[in-house]
Amino acid sequence: MGHTARRLREPSRSAYAHESMSPADQSSSPDGADFASLDAPPHPGRPFGPPTGIPETPDEASARRFMLQLAKQLHRHGTPAHRLEATLSVLANRLGIQAEFFSTPTSIMVGIGELEQQRVHLLRVEPGEPNLGHLSQLGAITREVMAGTITAAEGLRRIDVMDAAPPAYPRWLVLVAFVLASTAIACFLEVRAGDAIVAAGLGLVTAITVLTANRWENTRHVTEPLAGFVVTTLAFTLDGVLGTRTGYATSLAGLAILLPGLTFTVALTELSTRHLASGTARLSGAIVTFLGLGFGLALGAKAGGAAGQALHHLLPMLDGALPRTVLPSWAEWAGLLVAPLAFTVLLSARRQDAPFIVIACVAAYITSKLAGAAVGEELGAFLGAFVVSAGSNVLARARRRVAMVTQVPGLLILVPGSIGFRSVTSLLGQEVESGIQAGFRVAIVGISLAAGILAGNVVTRAANRMRT
Repeated sequence: MGHTARRLREPSRSAYAHESMSPADQSSSPDGADFASLDAPPHPGRPFGPPTGIPETPDEASARRFMLQLAKQLHRHGTPAHRLEATLSVLANRLGIQAEFFSTPTSIMVGIGELEQQRVHLLRVEPGEPNLGHLSQLGAITREVMAGTITAAEGLRRIDVMDAAPPAYPRWLVLVAFVLASTAIACFLEVRAGDAIVAAGLGLVTAITVLTANRWENTRHVTEPLAGFVVTTLAFTLDGVLGTRTGYATSLAGLAILLPGLTFTVALTELSTRHLASGTARLSGAIVTFLGLGFGLALGAKAGGAAGQALHHLLPMLDGALPRTVLPSWAEWAGLLVAPLAFTVLLSARRQDAPFIVIACVAAYITSKLAGAAVGEELGAFLGAFVVSAGSNVLARARRRVAMVTQVPGLLILVPGSIGFRSVTSLLGQEVESGIQAGFRVAIVGISLAAGILAGNVVTRAANRMRT
């Protein structure tokens, strides 16, 4: 779930999916919910680029700039490599541009023109974060440009307006969303009532730490270990003072938004679609984030444990101050409704999309939970991802919207971030066997999720072909 946390750095960014101009076009798309088929007829006119020796017309220059700006925006908003390259190929085909694309988590290369005389553009970009509101706007702008409803120049202007707009939600509401998300995750972990209260406070501490760290360049790149240390120190200090013995569970709930489970799943999806450079780099980034959080937790557990023990002797009257009653059975389901609403804010989704996000998360969670209990965790993860992927694609076509608006929150409910966190902390605690077992579990669950995403795309694409 850690993919959402960095939205405090700036208006959050977005993974991207897209639907076609028509069902027939859509059916040939590699992802099942993209703009149009790669075989769609190009825009009338000559393919333009350097080899022709003819200067670009103003319209052609605008089309090229729009394509490059869209590439940068899609990457900035977290688009996986396979979707990004497929989308840009469709757009170039529609605009009559001869182009090739190569995407990695930190750069995009666009070659325009004949192979022997290509003009190559290198776009240096940072790995993106989900912003579902911007995602929806980019989808609408691109559909209109591809349909010829607006010009490429107008599309560029609308993207500039989108960039200049203020964040979708005020900062105080983002902080509340962190608190609600951590509380909901604590309910999923089946902790006691007092632990849920502590988890809510730790979620607020996480948000404040991330917000503060990202204000300066020197601390921006150590956000995860810093947050892990601060939150875990506080959690284990309270654990010692209050005698709850649940420092690890409350730390996990407070830090869950930072866990890179979605990044890990996207990386495996990219590797499965043979985008090896992007997938390998993204997977390495997820592993480094896991290690950073684990390192912060290990230090925080030592510091917090020592502080908690010292304060326990000074404040013995606080031992047992928090309620230790078991959470009621409905708490898990209340958390299942609260978490999607928190994701709506953290991912900057539009308010009108909130009901669909809730439905996607509930469907994914229930499917995974029931199937996991019946046939095992791995198949449960596969079926949960399949349901949210296929359902998001169908809904995107029906509403002519972007599939990732519901797919990303649905996957956040399923991603195996907590398992990976346990693996790292076990290894740091020299529990090698349990650490390796947890690491193997996170790999299997991640592969199951990636397979479910791809299977959902394939099935919806096949169903669409049968209808047409």
